[in-house]
Amino acid sequence: MTVQRPFEEVRALLLERARERRNPFDRTDPGTAEGIVRGLRSTAHDEWVHAFGAAAQARERDIDAYGYWRVARYPAPTSPLKRDAYRRSQEHYLRAMAAEQPPLERVLIPFRGRQGEGTAIEAHLRVPAGSGRRPLVVMWGGIDSFKEERRPEPYLAAGFSTLGIDMPGVADAPLAGSTDAERMWNPIFDWVGTRAELDPDRVAVMGNSTGGYWASKLSRTHRDRIRAAVVNGGPVHDSFTPAWIARAQVGEYPFELAETLAAAFGGSTYDDWVRIAPSLSLVDLGILDQPSAPLLAVHGEDDTVFPVSDARRLTDAGADAHITPGGHLSGDTAGAIVRWLAARLD
Repeated sequence: MTVQRPFEEVRALLLERARERRNPFDRTDPGTAEGIVRGLRSTAHDEWVHAFGAAAQARERDIDAYGYWRVARYPAPTSPLKRDAYRRSQEHYLRAMAAEQPPLERVLIPFRGRQGEGTAIEAHLRVPAGSGRRPLVVMWGGIDSFKEERRPEPYLAAGFSTLGIDMPGVADAPLAGSTDAERMWNPIFDWVGTRAELDPDRVAVMGNSTGGYWASKLSRTHRDRIRAAVVNGGPVHDSFTPAWIARAQVGEYPFELAETLAAAFGGSTYDDWVRIAPSLSLVDLGILDQPSAPLLAVHGEDDTVFPVSDARRLTDAGADAHITPGGHLSGDTAGAIVRWLAARLD
């Protein structure tokens, strides 16, 4: 049975995020976003997309239009209206990035999946200026933050190349999340070796939020293909229990958490997620019992999306830890992550 919260509680969470320019409002004006949220009567897709889409159409700069279309498709493009909003956000984002340095290169990596799956992995490659083969950080977000939302500047400044992708089950990924969707990374690692500017022997992976699940898994299943992995606020085991799912549904995530998680793994409803989630446990699958590449677990002590106990399961299995005060993906952790990666990609 779906666990829901009153809309006024949803509104209060959204207003706090809008004022602080936190996900999904990091590219919107706080006053404008707050005014839109105050005018909403619900998060119904038609009302939500119309309100933020109208704000996007009023922006002159592509980067600003992208910011509002990004909110319009939040948390995920799970309806025709939100899918259209996502495509519009992509168009504006790519135009805005056209003059950035180092340049953003859209790449299509061939993917040979199963019947009904896609044929390519769309990715955003950025390589710092200079000669020689550069170390690469393959990075992705979770259920609501896609390749367009990767913020690679600290990693580029440290001399790393970056490859932004979508985790399985979201955005442009060619396959749904499942108990073996880590196979999506096989052609990515193969492709790295075909690029003269990238060093296939110095590859790290980093997953944020739900995407951290895949980084945890890859640290074991693909340990021979990577130098290091970073899990930033990801689920491992406790996150997948019915009791936690019910708690998280009325935690810091504003709305549609379980439904959006379900959508990334082939479902659509709260009950779907309760049914699917236990099958993903990295403990029950025996993944944590396997040898691991160097792994850093980053987590907020008071996270109510995925519990800090999941990060501690990783550290108990040998991972390094960077636990911060606050909730989900809280604080500025990029510096600590960059320093940790630099020691392993040297």
